Amino acid sequence: MVLEFTKYQGLGNDFILLDNRQQTTPLVTPEQAIQLCDRHFGIGADGVIFALPGQAGADYTMRIFNSDGSEPEMCGNGIRCLARFIDHLEGGNSPGKTYSIHTLAGMIRPRLEADELVRVDMGEPILTATDIPTTLKDSNAQAVNQSLDVAGKTWTVTCVSMGNPHCITFVEDVAAIPLEVIGKDFEHHPAFPQRINTEFIEVVRPDYIKMRVWERGAGITLACGTGACASVVAGVLTGHCDRLCTVELPGGCLQIEWSAADNHIYMTGPAAISFQGQVTL
Repeated sequence: MVLEFTKYQGLGNDFILLDNRQQTTPLVTPEQAIQLCDRHFGIGADGVIFALPGQAGADYTMRIFNSDGSEPEMCGNGIRCLARFIDHLEGGNSPGKTYSIHTLAGMIRPRLEADELVRVDMGEPILTATDIPTTLKDSNAQAVNQSLDVAGKTWTVTCVSMGNPHCITFVEDVAAIPLEVIGKDFEHHPAFPQRINTEFIEVVRPDYIKMRVWERGAGITLACGTGACASVVAGVLTGHCDRLCTVELPGGCLQIEWSAADNHIYMTGPAAISFQGQVTL
C-alpha cells in the first residue's frame, strides 16, 4: 500500500497527516503508525493524525495514534495542524474560517488566523476527579494541591482534564527536572487509571510560565497544547497564574486564555507544514 502523507508541526510537536475522508476507519493500524513514527526507520513523528468524515454534525472527525500506537482522546497541537491540513485539502488559504471537529474529547472548533496561527476553542476544563480520571480525591471533588509519591519524592500536584488527563506540578526550576527519568513513573502511576500526561511548570510571572511535558504514549515532546491549557487552569486554581497567560514550551510559545465569561479555554499557536511525500507499507 502506498500512502500519500503531509508532515506538519506545531511548536516542534510533529505529526503525519493522512487524508482519510473517503472512509470512516483509519487508513493504517496502530502497529503501522508505530512504524511510520519511528525516527530512524520511518517518517518520524509524535503521532499519526487522520482527517475522517464528520459525524454528529461536525465538518470532520479527528483520530490520532501516538508514536507507541495508543490512541489519545485529543491533541491540542495536533488539532491546529489538522485545521491547516484540512484547509490545504480544500485548496484555500482561509484566515477567519472555523471548522467543527469531532474528537473523542467532544466537539472542538479551531479557527484559522493569519501568519500560520490557529485559535482553538478547547471547550471547558474537566475538574472532578472521577472524570479526569484520578483516585487522588473522592469522585466529585477537585484534585488540587494533592500529594503524590513518585520516584522516592512527594510532589504537590493538581489534576485537570482537557478531554485527556493531565497532572501539573509547579516547581522552582523546570530545567532541573529529570523528566527522562521520572516521566514514565508519573504516566503509569496507579493514581491514574488511564495513565496521565505530566506537566512541570515554572512561574516567571502570573502571565508567563515555562513548561516541560511528558506526554502519555509519546514521552518527552517539544510542546503539548492540551497540557498548556491544563497548566493554566491549574495555575488559576492554585493562585499561580492569570487567566490570560503565555506558556513557553521548548518548541515555542502558546497563548492560553481561560475565559471567565463562558468557562472555555482558548489556545492560540502556530501550525506549519514541513513536507509532503509517499510511503509504502
